[in-house]
Amino acid sequence: MQKTKAKPAAKTRIQSENQDLILKAALDVFSTYGFRGSTIDQIAIKCGLSKPNLLYYFRRKDDIYAAVLEHTLTQWLAPLRMLDVGNDPIAELTRYIEVKLDMSFANPAASKLFANEILHGASHIEKYLKGPLKELVEAKAAVIQQWIVDGKIRAVDPTHFIFAIWAVTQHYADFSVQVETLLKPSEKPATIKAAVVEILLRGLKVT
Repeated sequence: MQKTKAKPAAKTRIQSENQDLILKAALDVFSTYGFRGSTIDQIAIKCGLSKPNLLYYFRRKDDIYAAVLEHTLTQWLAPLRMLDVGNDPIAELTRYIEVKLDMSFANPAASKLFANEILHGASHIEKYLKGPLKELVEAKAAVIQQWIVDGKIRAVDPTHFIFAIWAVTQHYADFSVQVETLLKPSEKPATIKAAVVEILLRGLKVT
């Protein structure tokens, strides 16, 4: 008779809090010094834990780095998961674009770190890209395609449209210094969001 594998024990509140501390500190360290220039000691000091305590949660620097990237992806993809085929497509896509821009404004370091990993071949998150990310994009491309079939929006390649949203919204994080230099000091996030939504969605609206 085959034995059933025991489920892993649930994390305690302290364990969850410590992991969050480690990931937040690691993001700061990796985005400042890069993967090669960062050390476990730097991360431990930044999050206020001893090195042995940190190593209880993550065995190697590579494991911390991969966890930071996957955590970033999980946060950045959460709004995409919420696209609902039963709702109005323009309202849904407007919400998605605005939330993505808010994330770019609030945490550009996370986007920059992820972009750098992609530019270097994405070796640390290759499985995530080929698995959960690919599945999510295919599922949400199907939602957009259904809106097209139902005549709610104009025809567009759904996957490339998702890419376009990523490219435009994450530009404000990945090139934040350039954006801040070129924009007028008086330009507010709400103005930026309105402009980006208009540019991306104007061609989709059915007249």
